[in-house]
Amino acid sequence: MAGVKVDKVSINPGQYIREVRREVSKVTWPSRKETTVTTAMVFVMAFVAAIFFFGVDMILSTLVRFILGLGG
Repeated sequence: MAGVKVDKVSINPGQYIREVRREVSKVTWPSRKETTVTTAMVFVMAFVAAIFFFGVDMILSTLVRFILGLGG
């Protein structure tokens, strides 16, 4: 990385931990209900995607078998 200057700031462990705690206190944590609903939606969408790709795969494999069967 030519031309990039990085300043190293000396920080002691106690100050680091205080800054981490200050930043963590700013985080908005989701509620149990929000986490449950989001997790359920991820599973539903994964299931829908799996069904969709299964259908597409079946259609394409049938199409390929038909095309390859024409030559024989």
